[in-house]
Amino acid sequence: MSAVAAYTIQVPVHGRYLLRMPETGASAPLLAGFHGYGETAEDEMARLEAIGGASGYCLCAIEALHPFLTPKGVSGASWMTSKERDLRIEENVGYVDEVLSSLLDSGRISGNLVLHGFSQGAGMACRTAVIGRHAVTGVMLLGGDIPPELDRLERMRRVHLARGRRDPLYAEERFVRDAGRLRDAEVACSPVTFAGGHGANEEYYRSAAEFLRAIGR
Repeated sequence: MSAVAAYTIQVPVHGRYLLRMPETGASAPLLAGFHGYGETAEDEMARLEAIGGASGYCLCAIEALHPFLTPKGVSGASWMTSKERDLRIEENVGYVDEVLSSLLDSGRISGNLVLHGFSQGAGMACRTAVIGRHAVTGVMLLGGDIPPELDRLERMRRVHLARGRRDPLYAEERFVRDAGRLRDAEVACSPVTFAGGHGANEEYYRSAAEFLRAIGR
């Protein structure tokens, strides 16, 4: 009997994202966010809306391409697993590039492009900034590390790197390592720790708002 062979085939697939424009209706800078494992675009949109100073931005929450039912029986999504990792990275970055291109070409976006990633979404924010098509003004990372294979970190330009001091998933050692990688790449980095766990709280949102104000529009 011959051995079983594995193949891949490319097919069209639809991605989903949420968009909120400023109430003025005028063109605005773009703040695009990536949710964590098992979450949805709604979860990330709620985080973006909670950041002070983000009201003047166009807010876009991008949902991962791989939906599943969580152990709680609710719908969630994942950016990737270890299986076919390189292929998933290529697909995900291409998908996000298309979302950003459609917004940037719409005439509704002017000024900065800032990325925000939580947990698993932090890796997507990093990959989008480093290997994606669009130059960013800054990147905000919450409770998630910089993928170890990435180089050219200077493309992230300015980074708000945040960790809850009780976060069991994003260990302090990884946080310190990531801050060091950014400094070595001469990226303007703002490492922040706050009294919380794996997620955002008011202390985090205040520091995130300060970062956005420092970037300007």
